[in-house]
Amino acid sequence: LFRYPRAVVDIISKANQLTKPFSEYYKELNITDEFLKNYLNLLCFLLQGLPADGTLSAVMSYMIEDLFKPNAVMDYPKGGSGALVGALERGILKHNGVVYRRAHVDEVVITNGKATGVKLKNGNILHAKQAVVSNCDLHNTFKLIPRGINEKFDIERDELSKTKLCQSFMHLHIGFDSEGLPNDIPPQWTVCNDWNKPIDSPGNVIVVSMASLLDPSLAPPNRHVIHAYTAGNEPYDIWEKFKDNRNSIEYEKLKEERVACLWDAIERQIPDIRKRVKVQLVGTPLTHERFNRRYQGSYGPAIAAGSGVSFPGQKTSIPGYLRCGDSTNPGIGVPAVAASGAVAAAALLPIWKHIDILNKIRI
Repeated sequence: LFRYPRAVVDIISKANQLTKPFSEYYKELNITDEFLKNYLNLLCFLLQGLPADGTLSAVMSYMIEDLFKPNAVMDYPKGGSGALVGALERGILKHNGVVYRRAHVDEVVITNGKATGVKLKNGNILHAKQAVVSNCDLHNTFKLIPRGINEKFDIERDELSKTKLCQSFMHLHIGFDSEGLPNDIPPQWTVCNDWNKPIDSPGNVIVVSMASLLDPSLAPPNRHVIHAYTAGNEPYDIWEKFKDNRNSIEYEKLKEERVACLWDAIERQIPDIRKRVKVQLVGTPLTHERFNRRYQGSYGPAIAAGSGVSFPGQKTSIPGYLRCGDSTNPGIGVPAVAASGAVAAAALLPIWKHIDILNKIRI
């Protein structure tokens, strides 16, 4: 507060402007062009999984400022998404931390009402020095704590369990022959099949990423890789019946049917893609649920701006138990999730440590 008094006062005075739905600015700024409105609506949906009338203005203000800076570019991690995980691991090890792999957490250990560690599926217990921080979705964050431990926590559990969820994803990963490809293919493109439909309609918005154009190490020589996905618009309910029957012919047929829109999106840039394919992998909401441990494979809570409901904060009513990720404030999307992790970490640090970090990064 003493370091940034003007900024704090400015934020407080403009709180309503930051938390209202982004769509309200259309009228204030006299945005009437349909193409521009559609484009902004698309950005909102891609960032937070909701149309503009449900997206926080604060999130979009950050997004637009960053996206349209002079010489702005889209950043891809060199080495793929695995390189991001590797960087995080190196940071932990550098500061004498420990990373446990294939360590399925069954529950959070509570001692005298406080979170003191976690119990793994194999029965081992890892003791926490200061706190347990969950970055699971809300469903699993609550599931890790047995009922009856904390009354306030159970009340919050019951209230938030009613929260509507964003939908899930279809994924298509392919490796293919790159010989004779045009030179003007972009490393990423987004397709909206019908602007007259709601932006979150199933299969309407599709993102295609061809990161090997930027980083050839992601594919063997004379090959490229593509990841295409429906942007959080695939319903879970049509897949639920296959949860315990993923090897059935019916499941494979549904996968083929629902992934067709992804092939169509890729063919807009590479018409003969199906002839080029050497390997393909299809992911469904069940894949998302299983491997990402996402309840119903969801993108996250569909908490709309202006609805009167807020994303929960990082602290819980159980001492020593914190949470972060896209099920917490400030919400869905990489910038918001990164901020939630920073807030959770800051909650564990003394003020002098905050100041020391700010000095290091020169803010």
